[in-house]
Amino acid sequence: MKAEDGNASGLVFAFRDVSARKSMEAERERLIGDLQAALDNIKTLTGLIPICAGCKQIRDDQGYWQCVEQFVQERSDAQFSHSMCPECVRKFYPQYADAVLAKMGSGVSE
Repeated sequence: MKAEDGNASGLVFAFRDVSARKSMEAERERLIGDLQAALDNIKTLTGLIPICAGCKQIRDDQGYWQCVEQFVQERSDAQFSHSMCPECVRKFYPQYADAVLAKMGSGVSE
């Protein structure tokens, strides 16, 4: 379009669909939030753990002794189930060891 003075004049409009970009940005923010939540839930044990060589209790930061299970459960998401290894069955229950170990079957190493 030419103006009366011979110079070009006019307006140019450019439209761009940014919905895909906005969707990707929202997805990125959601993923960042998910990763941050996962990091916030990670518990790890690090450093030296003062454990009794005899009874295997652990001394906490306040100087109190507690069993290994309690110490670990308070500082991680670990859970314990209990059993006895064949050596402990023989040590603590020698009169029943042969019968108990026979019932335990092939998972027992002699």
